[in-house]
Amino acid sequence: MGRLAQTDGLTDVQQEILATVRDFVDKEIIPVATELEHRDEYPTRIVEGLKELGVFGLMVPEEYGGLGESLLTYALCVEEIARGWMSVSGIINTHFIVAYMIKQHGTQEQKDYFLPKMAAGDIRGAFSMSEPGLGSDVSAITSKGVRDGDSYVLNGQKMWLTNGGTSTLVAVLCRTDEGHPEGTAPHKSMTTFLIEKEPGFGEVKPGLTIPGKIDKMGYKGVDTTELIMDGLRVPADRVLGGVTGRGFYQMMDGVEVGRVNVAARGCGVAQRAFELGAAYAQQRHTFGKPIAQHQAIQFKLAEMGTKVEAAHAMMVNAARKKDSGRRNDLEAGMAKYLASEYCKEVVEDAFRIHGGYGFSKEYEIERLYREAPMLLIGEGTAEIQKMIIGRRLLEEYRIQG
Repeated sequence: MGRLAQTDGLTDVQQEILATVRDFVDKEIIPVATELEHRDEYPTRIVEGLKELGVFGLMVPEEYGGLGESLLTYALCVEEIARGWMSVSGIINTHFIVAYMIKQHGTQEQKDYFLPKMAAGDIRGAFSMSEPGLGSDVSAITSKGVRDGDSYVLNGQKMWLTNGGTSTLVAVLCRTDEGHPEGTAPHKSMTTFLIEKEPGFGEVKPGLTIPGKIDKMGYKGVDTTELIMDGLRVPADRVLGGVTGRGFYQMMDGVEVGRVNVAARGCGVAQRAFELGAAYAQQRHTFGKPIAQHQAIQFKLAEMGTKVEAAHAMMVNAARKKDSGRRNDLEAGMAKYLASEYCKEVVEDAFRIHGGYGFSKEYEIERLYREAPMLLIGEGTAEIQKMIIGRRLLEEYRIQG
């Protein structure tokens, strides 16, 4: 373990958890990741191993069978897992966001029913806001839930569900006009529904279809899907929190912690790219010496290392702020923006250090080169982050008079 991306002030328990996860990543993920990724194969054995370690219940309170850990502990574990294979951290992140939303906003019955099973990894979560025609414009969603007796009938199409096929619980954001007068702001007439389903593809329950995996440039292994609702009935007691009209706020709260997670993923991928670049630079010889002894390569490594360190520090700060109970949307947005941009740059520099071999599927950096771009768009694009950051800064620095 190198000097970069270390975190001061961790407890003995946090250090023990991280050491266990790091050891698992080095032994169980890194040796098989590239082969599984090239086959686009779901990492079943890795996921089972993480279930046994308790990673799926890291932030679930102890009373529900989880480890009751902080967002910081979780983010540092994600950083380690992404260093091994970014797709695996995606499998955990969507599950974690749904568990977090239920913990923060669910009814007591929803917490009692879902959280123990989620902590054990027996129920696995996915969530969905986006639709085919709207991208980042969440307020424009058209999927709709209409009350019908003791249930709601849901219709609409959702897009970009990580874990769409393998999950057994999906938190879905829909428009519900019930109790909201004409002219109500769009974000005040949205509701989160907790939909239980069977894993798999096709019609997984009456009125609910998961068409199949979307074929992607990178971020393989994990299944990314659409979700189609056509007369899907959901019991009224599966409205998150038991009250309609709060879905937008619930989802935004989930995405806020999710952005810390994406920042952590960027940190992990960048760390791995730095490790690969530094190692290759010491093995590859040109003009009679290792390329690491050429100033041009040392400059690259200096820039890469500084970016890894800076991104890690911002991610840790955003997580600690949330853990302290303070608002962290500004810090989470900054961390996600910086870590994803720096990740892309560090991966590209490691790719350049590898020269022609970086283009070969034999070398791990080829996989990282295809994975890094996902972080520029996941949990809100870089442009959306900058909009959030700019608005929050203007709130903080508004001139008087």
